Amino acid sequence: MARQGCVTGALWLGRNILNKELNVLKSGYSTKDILLRNSSARIEAVRCASTNSETQRKKPKLGVFGKAVLLGIGVGGAYGYYSYEQRKKLLAKPASGAQFLLKEPPPEHPPSKRVSIPGDNTGLKLTLYQYQTCPFCCKVRAFLDYYGISYDLIEVNPVLRKEVKWSSYKKVPVVVAETPQGWQQLNDSSMVMSALYSYLYDPSRELPELASYYPPLTATDADGRRRTDIMNKYFLMYGDRDTKRTKEDIKAERAWRRWADDVLVHTLSPNVYRTPSEALQAFRWFSETGDWERLFSNWERLLVIYVGAAAMYGIGKILKRRHNLKSDVRESLYEACDTWTRELRHRGTPFLGGERPNVADVSVYGVLSSIEGCDAFQELLQHTKIGPWFARMKEAVTNHEGGRAVV
Repeated sequence: MARQGCVTGALWLGRNILNKELNVLKSGYSTKDILLRNSSARIEAVRCASTNSETQRKKPKLGVFGKAVLLGIGVGGAYGYYSYEQRKKLLAKPASGAQFLLKEPPPEHPPSKRVSIPGDNTGLKLTLYQYQTCPFCCKVRAFLDYYGISYDLIEVNPVLRKEVKWSSYKKVPVVVAETPQGWQQLNDSSMVMSALYSYLYDPSRELPELASYYPPLTATDADGRRRTDIMNKYFLMYGDRDTKRTKEDIKAERAWRRWADDVLVHTLSPNVYRTPSEALQAFRWFSETGDWERLFSNWERLLVIYVGAAAMYGIGKILKRRHNLKSDVRESLYEACDTWTRELRHRGTPFLGGERPNVADVSVYGVLSSIEGCDAFQELLQHTKIGPWFARMKEAVTNHEGGRAVV
Protein backbone atom coordinates (compact mmCIF):
# COMPACT_ATOMS: atom_id res chain seq x y z
CA MET A 1 0.00 0.00 0.00
CA ALA A 2 2.79 2.41 0.86
CA ARG A 3 4.43 1.66 -2.53
CA GLN A 4 1.19 2.33 -4.44
CA GLY A 5 0.84 5.63 -2.58
CA CYS A 6 4.31 6.71 -3.67
CA VAL A 7 3.64 5.80 -7.36
CA THR A 8 0.30 7.64 -7.38
CA GLY A 9 2.00 10.66 -5.84
CA ALA A 10 4.69 10.61 -8.52
CA LEU A 11 2.08 10.45 -11.35
CA TRP A 12 0.17 13.33 -9.80
CA LEU A 13 3.37 15.32 -9.55
CA GLY A 14 4.22 14.53 -13.20
CA ARG A 15 0.84 15.76 -14.42
CA ASN A 16 1.34 19.00 -12.57
CA ILE A 17 4.74 19.40 -14.16
CA LEU A 18 3.26 19.07 -17.66
CA ASN A 19 0.64 21.67 -16.88
CA LYS A 20 3.36 23.97 -15.61
CA GLU A 21 5.34 23.39 -18.80
CA LEU A 22 2.41 24.55 -20.92
CA ASN A 23 2.01 27.58 -18.74
CA VAL A 24 5.69 28.34 -19.08
CA LEU A 25 5.50 28.11 -22.83
CA LYS A 26 2.65 30.52 -22.75
CA SER A 27 4.72 32.78 -20.53
CA GLY A 28 7.64 32.91 -22.99
CA TYR A 29 10.24 30.76 -21.05
CA SER A 30 12.85 28.98 -23.18
CA THR A 31 13.01 25.21 -23.59
CA LYS A 32 16.26 25.13 -21.59
CA ASP A 33 14.61 26.80 -18.61
CA ILE A 34 11.77 24.32 -18.77
CA LEU A 35 14.14 21.33 -18.78
CA LEU A 36 16.04 22.63 -15.74
CA ARG A 37 12.84 23.17 -13.76
CA ASN A 38 11.48 19.74 -14.69
CA SER A 39 14.74 18.00 -13.79
CA SER A 40 14.61 19.41 -10.24
CA ALA A 41 10.97 18.36 -9.86
CA ARG A 42 11.65 14.84 -11.10
CA ILE A 43 14.61 14.44 -8.73
CA GLU A 44 12.37 15.48 -5.82
CA ALA A 45 9.71 12.98 -6.88
CA VAL A 46 12.22 10.14 -7.05
CA ARG A 47 13.65 11.14 -3.64
CA CYS A 48 10.16 10.95 -2.10
CA ALA A 49 9.50 7.51 -3.52
CA SER A 50 12.94 6.25 -2.44
CA THR A 51 12.60 7.62 1.10
CA ASN A 52 9.20 6.04 1.68
CA SER A 53 10.44 2.73 0.31
CA GLU A 54 13.46 2.77 2.69
CA THR A 55 11.18 3.58 5.61
CA GLN A 56 9.01 0.62 4.74
CA ARG A 57 12.02 -1.70 4.53
CA LYS A 58 13.53 -0.50 7.86
CA LYS A 59 10.35 -0.71 9.91
CA PRO A 60 11.02 -3.52 12.43
CA LYS A 61 8.65 -6.40 12.87
CA LEU A 62 7.91 -7.00 16.61
CA GLY A 63 7.17 -10.71 16.33
CA VAL A 64 6.64 -13.23 19.15
CA PHE A 65 10.13 -12.77 20.63
CA GLY A 66 9.81 -8.99 20.81
CA LYS A 67 6.43 -9.23 22.46
CA ALA A 68 7.86 -11.65 25.03
CA VAL A 69 10.71 -9.25 25.78
CA LEU A 70 8.30 -6.36 26.27
CA LEU A 71 6.10 -8.51 28.51
CA GLY A 72 9.12 -9.52 30.59
CA ILE A 73 10.18 -5.90 30.98
CA GLY A 74 6.70 -4.97 32.13
CA VAL A 75 6.41 -7.81 34.63
CA GLY A 76 9.96 -7.23 35.90
CA GLY A 77 9.29 -3.55 36.38
CA ALA A 78 6.11 -4.25 38.31
CA TYR A 79 7.86 -6.82 40.54
CA GLY A 80 10.78 -4.45 41.12
CA TYR A 81 8.40 -1.73 42.28
CA TYR A 82 6.63 -4.20 44.58
CA SER A 83 9.97 -5.32 46.07
CA TYR A 84 10.98 -1.70 46.60
CA GLU A 85 7.77 -1.02 48.50
CA GLN A 86 8.37 -4.10 50.65
CA ARG A 87 11.92 -3.03 51.42
CA LYS A 88 10.68 0.36 52.53
CA LYS A 89 8.75 -1.40 55.26
CA LEU A 90 12.00 -2.79 56.60
CA LEU A 91 13.15 0.72 57.36
CA ALA A 92 10.64 1.12 60.12
CA LYS A 93 11.25 3.88 62.62
CA PRO A 94 13.06 2.49 65.67
CA ALA A 95 10.89 2.31 68.75
CA SER A 96 12.02 3.96 71.95
CA GLY A 97 13.68 1.75 74.54
CA ALA A 98 11.30 3.34 77.03
CA GLN A 99 8.52 1.13 75.72
CA PHE A 100 10.04 -1.68 77.82
CA LEU A 101 10.12 0.37 81.01
CA LEU A 102 7.27 -1.29 82.90
CA LYS A 103 5.23 0.69 85.41
CA GLU A 104 4.16 -2.49 87.18
CA PRO A 105 6.17 -5.65 87.85
CA PRO A 106 5.48 -8.74 85.75
CA PRO A 107 3.05 -11.32 87.17
CA GLU A 108 4.69 -13.11 90.06
CA HIS A 109 6.15 -16.55 89.48
CA PRO A 110 8.17 -18.34 92.12
CA PRO A 111 11.85 -18.33 91.12
CA SER A 112 13.21 -21.70 90.14
CA LYS A 113 16.52 -20.61 91.65
CA ARG A 114 18.00 -17.65 93.50
CA VAL A 115 21.65 -16.97 92.69
CA SER A 116 23.15 -14.91 95.50
CA ILE A 117 26.80 -14.05 94.94
CA PRO A 118 28.85 -12.91 97.95
CA GLY A 119 30.44 -9.52 97.49
CA ASP A 120 27.86 -8.33 94.95
CA ASN A 121 27.75 -4.57 95.46
CA THR A 122 26.14 -3.61 92.13
CA GLY A 123 22.77 -2.79 93.70
CA LEU A 124 21.03 -4.52 90.80
CA LYS A 125 17.87 -6.55 91.40
CA LEU A 126 17.51 -8.79 88.38
CA THR A 127 15.17 -11.56 87.28
CA LEU A 128 16.18 -13.75 84.34
CA TYR A 129 13.49 -15.55 82.34
CA GLN A 130 15.17 -18.40 80.53
CA TYR A 131 15.41 -21.90 79.11
CA GLN A 132 18.16 -23.64 81.03
CA THR A 133 19.98 -24.93 77.92
CA CYS A 134 19.19 -22.18 75.43
CA PRO A 135 22.58 -20.91 74.11
CA PHE A 136 21.49 -17.28 74.37
CA CYS A 137 20.26 -17.78 77.94
CA CYS A 138 23.51 -19.53 78.80
CA LYS A 139 25.37 -16.46 77.52
CA VAL A 140 23.50 -14.20 79.93
CA ARG A 141 23.97 -16.56 82.89
CA ALA A 142 27.69 -16.81 82.14
CA PHE A 143 27.88 -13.00 82.05
CA LEU A 144 26.05 -12.56 85.37
CA ASP A 145 28.11 -15.28 87.05
CA TYR A 146 31.44 -14.02 85.72
CA TYR A 147 30.80 -10.41 86.77
CA GLY A 148 29.43 -11.47 90.16
CA ILE A 149 25.83 -10.18 89.80
CA SER A 150 23.11 -11.84 91.88
CA TYR A 151 19.81 -12.71 90.17
CA ASP A 152 16.61 -14.72 90.35
CA LEU A 153 15.91 -17.40 87.75
CA ILE A 154 12.50 -18.21 86.32
CA GLU A 155 12.52 -21.30 84.13
CA VAL A 156 10.10 -20.92 81.20
CA ASN A 157 8.16 -23.94 80.00
CA PRO A 158 9.36 -24.19 76.38
CA VAL A 159 6.01 -25.49 75.14
CA LEU A 160 3.38 -23.62 77.18
CA ARG A 161 5.48 -20.48 77.86
CA LYS A 162 3.00 -19.22 80.45
CA GLU A 163 5.77 -17.55 82.46
CA VAL A 164 6.33 -14.90 79.74
CA LYS A 165 2.79 -14.39 78.44
CA TRP A 166 2.89 -10.89 79.95
CA SER A 167 5.70 -9.81 77.62
CA SER A 168 5.19 -8.35 74.14
CA TYR A 169 8.71 -9.60 73.37
CA LYS A 170 8.21 -13.33 72.86
CA LYS A 171 11.76 -14.67 72.98
CA VAL A 172 14.09 -15.59 75.83
CA PRO A 173 16.22 -14.56 77.55
CA VAL A 174 14.44 -11.62 79.11
CA VAL A 175 15.93 -9.77 82.07
CA VAL A 176 13.80 -7.51 84.26
CA ALA A 177 15.66 -5.04 86.48
CA GLU A 178 13.93 -3.26 89.35
CA THR A 179 14.89 0.44 89.18
CA PRO A 180 13.65 3.67 90.82
CA GLN A 181 11.91 4.55 87.54
CA GLY A 182 10.10 1.21 87.23
CA TRP A 183 10.89 -2.29 86.03
CA GLN A 184 13.26 -2.13 83.10
CA GLN A 185 12.87 -5.02 80.67
CA LEU A 186 16.04 -5.96 78.75
CA ASN A 187 15.62 -8.15 75.66
CA ASP A 188 18.11 -10.03 73.49
CA SER A 189 21.15 -11.68 75.08
CA SER A 190 23.73 -9.42 73.42
CA MET A 191 21.82 -6.27 74.36
CA VAL A 192 21.45 -7.51 77.96
CA MET A 193 25.19 -8.06 78.22
CA SER A 194 26.07 -4.71 76.65
CA ALA A 195 23.63 -2.70 78.78
CA LEU A 196 24.66 -4.38 82.03
CA TYR A 197 28.38 -4.07 81.27
CA SER A 198 27.90 -0.37 80.48
CA TYR A 199 26.17 0.03 83.84
CA LEU A 200 28.97 -1.77 85.68
CA TYR A 201 31.51 0.44 83.92
CA ASP A 202 29.76 3.64 84.98
CA PRO A 203 27.05 3.12 87.64
CA SER A 204 26.28 6.85 87.67
CA ARG A 205 24.12 6.25 84.60
CA GLU A 206 20.70 4.78 85.32
CA LEU A 207 19.84 1.50 83.64
CA PRO A 208 16.75 2.92 81.83
CA GLU A 209 18.97 5.59 80.29
CA LEU A 210 21.41 2.95 79.07
CA ALA A 211 18.56 0.80 77.75
CA SER A 212 17.43 3.72 75.59
CA TYR A 213 20.73 3.46 73.70
CA TYR A 214 19.61 0.06 72.38
CA PRO A 215 16.26 0.74 70.70
CA PRO A 216 14.37 -2.15 69.11
CA LEU A 217 13.97 -1.98 65.35
CA THR A 218 10.73 -3.61 64.21
CA ALA A 219 10.48 -4.56 60.55
CA THR A 220 8.06 -6.40 58.28
CA ASP A 221 9.64 -8.88 55.89
CA ALA A 222 8.43 -9.77 52.38
CA ASP A 223 6.13 -12.46 53.82
CA GLY A 224 4.38 -9.97 56.06
CA ARG A 225 5.99 -11.25 59.27
CA ARG A 226 7.13 -8.72 61.84
CA ARG A 227 10.72 -9.10 63.04
CA THR A 228 12.55 -7.24 65.77
CA ASP A 229 16.25 -6.64 66.19
CA ILE A 230 18.15 -4.44 68.62
CA MET A 231 20.27 -1.55 67.38
CA ASN A 232 23.81 -1.13 68.79
CA LYS A 233 23.52 -4.40 70.71
CA TYR A 234 27.24 -5.19 70.41
CA PHE A 235 28.35 -1.73 71.57
CA LEU A 236 29.56 -1.13 75.11
CA MET A 237 28.65 2.42 76.11
CA TYR A 238 31.81 3.79 77.71
CA GLY A 239 30.79 7.44 77.60
CA ASP A 240 33.66 9.90 77.93
CA ARG A 241 35.74 7.79 80.28
CA ASP A 242 39.13 6.47 79.23
CA THR A 243 38.82 2.75 78.49
CA LYS A 244 42.58 2.15 78.28
CA ARG A 245 41.80 -0.03 75.28
CA THR A 246 42.70 0.42 71.64
CA LYS A 247 40.02 0.92 69.01
CA GLU A 248 41.20 -2.24 67.29
CA ASP A 249 40.69 -4.24 70.49
CA ILE A 250 37.18 -2.88 70.99
CA LYS A 251 36.25 -3.56 67.36
CA ALA A 252 37.62 -7.11 67.56
CA GLU A 253 35.57 -7.80 70.68
CA ARG A 254 32.41 -6.65 68.89
CA ALA A 255 33.24 -8.74 65.81
CA TRP A 256 33.74 -11.95 67.80
CA ARG A 257 30.56 -11.38 69.78
CA ARG A 258 28.70 -11.14 66.48
CA TRP A 259 30.51 -14.27 65.24
CA ALA A 260 29.27 -16.19 68.28
CA ASP A 261 25.67 -15.22 67.42
CA ASP A 262 25.86 -15.50 63.63
CA VAL A 263 28.17 -18.50 63.12
CA LEU A 264 28.98 -20.57 66.19
CA VAL A 265 25.47 -20.84 67.59
CA HIS A 266 24.08 -22.13 64.30
CA THR A 267 26.32 -25.19 64.42
CA LEU A 268 24.82 -26.40 67.72
CA SER A 269 21.26 -27.58 67.05
CA PRO A 270 22.07 -29.73 63.98
CA ASN A 271 24.75 -31.45 66.10
CA VAL A 272 22.80 -31.86 69.32
CA TYR A 273 19.74 -33.18 67.45
CA ARG A 274 21.69 -35.03 64.74
CA THR A 275 19.84 -38.32 65.28
CA PRO A 276 16.60 -39.19 67.09
CA SER A 277 18.56 -40.86 69.90
CA GLU A 278 20.84 -37.85 70.32
CA ALA A 279 17.83 -35.51 70.37
CA LEU A 280 16.15 -37.59 73.09
CA GLN A 281 19.41 -37.81 75.08
CA ALA A 282 19.78 -34.02 74.86
CA PHE A 283 16.26 -33.36 76.15
CA ARG A 284 16.72 -35.78 79.02
CA TRP A 285 19.85 -33.87 79.97
CA PHE A 286 17.93 -30.59 79.63
CA SER A 287 15.35 -31.98 82.06
CA GLU A 288 18.03 -32.99 84.52
CA THR A 289 20.08 -29.80 84.44
CA GLY A 290 16.97 -27.60 84.31
CA ASP A 291 15.35 -29.41 87.27
CA TRP A 292 12.18 -29.90 85.25
CA GLU A 293 10.98 -32.71 87.51
CA ARG A 294 10.62 -30.19 90.36
CA LEU A 295 9.47 -27.21 88.29
CA PHE A 296 6.90 -28.78 85.96
CA SER A 297 4.15 -31.33 86.36
CA ASN A 298 4.93 -34.85 85.15
CA TRP A 299 2.81 -34.57 82.02
CA GLU A 300 4.35 -31.20 81.14
CA ARG A 301 7.86 -32.57 81.56
CA LEU A 302 7.20 -35.66 79.42
CA LEU A 303 5.47 -33.52 76.80
CA VAL A 304 8.49 -31.25 76.53
CA ILE A 305 10.97 -34.15 76.43
CA TYR A 306 9.32 -36.32 73.78
CA VAL A 307 7.52 -33.74 71.67
CA GLY A 308 10.47 -31.38 71.94
CA ALA A 309 12.99 -34.04 70.91
CA ALA A 310 10.92 -35.05 67.88
CA ALA A 311 10.37 -31.46 66.82
CA MET A 312 14.00 -30.43 67.25
CA TYR A 313 15.24 -33.45 65.30
CA GLY A 314 13.29 -32.15 62.29
CA ILE A 315 14.28 -28.54 62.93
CA GLY A 316 17.92 -29.57 63.13
CA LYS A 317 17.73 -30.84 59.54
CA ILE A 318 16.18 -27.57 58.40
CA LEU A 319 18.86 -25.52 60.16
CA LYS A 320 21.58 -27.65 58.60
CA ARG A 321 20.39 -26.69 55.11
CA ARG A 322 19.64 -23.07 56.00
CA HIS A 323 23.14 -22.42 57.36
CA ASN A 324 24.96 -24.51 54.73
CA LEU A 325 26.58 -26.88 57.19
CA LYS A 326 28.64 -29.81 55.96
CA SER A 327 27.03 -33.18 55.32
CA ASP A 328 28.71 -34.33 58.53
CA VAL A 329 27.61 -31.52 60.81
CA ARG A 330 30.29 -32.38 63.36
CA GLU A 331 32.87 -30.99 60.91
CA SER A 332 31.12 -27.61 60.89
CA LEU A 333 31.18 -27.51 64.69
CA TYR A 334 34.85 -28.48 64.78
CA GLU A 335 35.78 -25.88 62.16
CA ALA A 336 34.02 -23.10 64.07
CA CYS A 337 35.87 -23.95 67.28
CA ASP A 338 39.16 -24.25 65.39
CA THR A 339 38.59 -20.72 64.10
CA TRP A 340 38.31 -19.49 67.68
CA THR A 341 41.37 -21.34 68.98
CA ARG A 342 43.48 -20.15 66.02
CA GLU A 343 42.69 -16.57 67.01
CA LEU A 344 43.81 -17.26 70.57
CA ARG A 345 47.07 -18.81 69.35
CA HIS A 346 47.63 -15.82 67.07
CA ARG A 347 47.25 -13.45 70.01
CA GLY A 348 49.35 -15.61 72.31
CA THR A 349 47.08 -14.94 75.29
CA PRO A 350 44.94 -17.27 77.41
CA PHE A 351 41.78 -15.34 76.49
CA LEU A 352 40.65 -13.13 73.65
CA GLY A 353 40.61 -10.30 76.19
CA GLY A 354 44.25 -10.95 77.10
CA GLU A 355 45.08 -12.10 80.59
CA ARG A 356 41.43 -12.11 81.57
CA PRO A 357 38.24 -12.73 79.61
CA ASN A 358 36.35 -9.97 77.84
CA VAL A 359 32.69 -10.00 76.84
CA ALA A 360 33.47 -11.95 73.65
CA ASP A 361 35.11 -14.73 75.70
CA VAL A 362 32.02 -14.87 77.90
CA SER A 363 29.74 -15.01 74.84
CA VAL A 364 31.57 -17.93 73.19
CA TYR A 365 31.83 -19.78 76.49
CA GLY A 366 28.13 -19.30 77.20
CA VAL A 367 27.15 -20.64 73.77
CA LEU A 368 29.29 -23.77 74.11
CA SER A 369 28.26 -24.40 77.73
CA SER A 370 24.71 -24.97 76.49
CA ILE A 371 25.72 -28.35 75.01
CA GLU A 372 28.17 -29.38 77.75
CA GLY A 373 26.13 -32.43 78.74
CA CYS A 374 25.57 -33.68 75.18
CA ASP A 375 27.50 -36.24 73.13
CA ALA A 376 28.43 -33.54 70.63
CA PHE A 377 30.39 -31.63 73.27
CA GLN A 378 32.39 -34.67 74.38
CA GLU A 379 33.35 -35.35 70.78
CA LEU A 380 34.22 -31.67 70.35
CA LEU A 381 36.76 -31.93 73.18
CA GLN A 382 38.29 -35.00 71.54
CA HIS A 383 38.64 -33.55 68.04
CA THR A 384 39.62 -29.92 68.71
CA LYS A 385 41.87 -27.91 71.02
CA ILE A 386 39.01 -25.94 72.60
CA GLY A 387 39.24 -27.85 75.91
CA PRO A 388 41.98 -25.88 77.74
CA TRP A 389 40.38 -22.50 76.98
CA PHE A 390 36.94 -23.81 77.98
CA ALA A 391 38.33 -25.10 81.29
CA ARG A 392 39.96 -21.71 82.02
CA MET A 393 36.70 -19.94 81.23
CA LYS A 394 34.68 -22.29 83.42
CA GLU A 395 36.97 -21.59 86.36
CA ALA A 396 36.80 -17.83 85.80
CA VAL A 397 33.00 -17.85 85.56
CA THR A 398 32.52 -20.14 88.56
CA ASN A 399 34.78 -17.96 90.72
CA HIS A 400 33.12 -14.68 89.55
CA GLU A 401 36.52 -13.31 88.58
CA GLY A 402 35.04 -10.50 86.48
CA GLY A 403 33.61 -8.87 89.61
CA ARG A 404 37.05 -7.69 90.62
CA ALA A 405 37.35 -5.12 87.86
CA VAL A 406 35.42 -4.01 84.80
CA VAL A 407 37.84 -2.62 82.23
